[in-house]
Amino acid sequence: MGVTFALVSLFLLSVSWVSCYAASIHEDFGQCMSEHLTGKPHPTENIFTPDSPTYKSRYDAAQQNTRWVNSTVPLPKPTLILMPNNESQIQAAVLCSRQLGLQIRVKSGGHDYEGQSYLSKTPFIIIDLVNMRSIDINVEEQTAWVQTGATLGELYYNIGTRTNTLAFPGGLCPSVGTGGHISGGGLGVLLRKFGLAADNVIDASIVDVNGRILDRKTMGEDLFWAIRGGGGASFGVILSWKLKLVQIPATVTYFNIGVFGIENVTKLVYKWQRIAHKLPKDLFIRGLVATKKTLDENKVIKDKTIKVQFESLFLGSKWDLIPLLNKTFPELGVKQEDLQEMTWVHAAAFRLGGGDETENTLDMVLLNRTDIYRSSYKGKSDFVTTPISPEGLEGIWEKFLEEDTQVYMIIDPFGGQMDNISKSALPFPHRKGTLYNIQYLVKWYNNNATTYSRHQKWMKDLYEYMAPYVSQSPRAAYLNYKDLDLSSNQVGNTSYAQAKVWGEKYFKGNFERLARVKSMVDPSNFFRNEQSIPLLPTKGTKQFH
Repeated sequence: MGVTFALVSLFLLSVSWVSCYAASIHEDFGQCMSEHLTGKPHPTENIFTPDSPTYKSRYDAAQQNTRWVNSTVPLPKPTLILMPNNESQIQAAVLCSRQLGLQIRVKSGGHDYEGQSYLSKTPFIIIDLVNMRSIDINVEEQTAWVQTGATLGELYYNIGTRTNTLAFPGGLCPSVGTGGHISGGGLGVLLRKFGLAADNVIDASIVDVNGRILDRKTMGEDLFWAIRGGGGASFGVILSWKLKLVQIPATVTYFNIGVFGIENVTKLVYKWQRIAHKLPKDLFIRGLVATKKTLDENKVIKDKTIKVQFESLFLGSKWDLIPLLNKTFPELGVKQEDLQEMTWVHAAAFRLGGGDETENTLDMVLLNRTDIYRSSYKGKSDFVTTPISPEGLEGIWEKFLEEDTQVYMIIDPFGGQMDNISKSALPFPHRKGTLYNIQYLVKWYNNNATTYSRHQKWMKDLYEYMAPYVSQSPRAAYLNYKDLDLSSNQVGNTSYAQAKVWGEKYFKGNFERLARVKSMVDPSNFFRNEQSIPLLPTKGTKQFH
């Protein structure tokens, strides 16, 4: 009885202490912000604490991957969520977080595969850039200044409503934030013609660890190099990008061809591997492999097979595309009626972006900041340098048929302009010699401990199976498809040697230069997470704190 009473009392005291501590942090943060924003707009209405009525909805809305929404595994929630209206509020938030010993997580679109833009194992705040999304298009100069809270869809919409002959070579999902997408490299359907999104950045604005706002000139070329593919979260808070827009035809051509059955899929994917990277730069053909289920009258699965969708964007007319496909990929059997001519922005919205033109308008698709396929998922990535054998492909399909939920393998071809850019031009090193990138995804909607464990195991088994067929020494991965499984130690204060395990997978020989830049611009390692760029080791030092 006495022991029980003592334990209950201790528990109540602990809860009371934590509550008082949290209240103190909120008060101290508000006071600190006020001091740094004297004479400037104060974000009182844009700071949300756990006591705020909308705190939970705003936190949940930050996550496009619902793996952590209502998770059975308790995770530390942010001490507060800040939705700044201007740059000075971000500067103050950085300085106050340092002063109070809080980490920062910056959210632009919320598509972080491992939730690092809204999760932390140490006390932290979220800076949600949803109010920082202005876009200024200069058609004459063929440039755009874009705040990093803007999504790709918002950027594409603003370009497309101004001109049909300019575009930006970014990714496919409209709700992805430009802040994370571009700072991680940025794969997209125009990469064979124009390179990555990061290859087309000509200036940037960033808040550094000292609260200063720096542009390309004042930050220097080393930091400017690092944030275009090395991940911005390791170096500061990126405020905006100045982008080079690229010239495209007023009319482009799109097709999406579905093929079913293991034998047919194997034949076409094997052929695609050998030609997709060699096609003219104007032609991009990607593949999406998944399972196709046939249901009986009671909606019970009676049959399951493999399907592949070959989706393409061609920078030209269908009359130019038909003879090109007949010459290079006749096995696909594309006919004139399969080809649709449209503007680039309509292709981005209603075809490549997954929208439906019959039910939605351009703005409904591109300006929607929530992923229309929002679910729980786990992703991984690989790069392929040698075509996978037919037998190897059939082994993948067998793995797919074992899983009882949605699984995908998205294959994006390289070659073209990607072969012409040096592996050290940016931190993203996967250039010449790379045939294509693979993105693996397993999605589920009934999120509980059992389903989570089962699907994670399936993904691990598939990844192990793929080892002989993908890039080696190191087995490479793409930063924007973040994968904490690559880490030997999932702690933010990892040593250089520990971080090198995953760092060389993402960056290969560019990893050391990234660590050198990190050591110069953030020597206290304030901007850190489970896979942030570490400091370079100093003599006699093995661990950084």
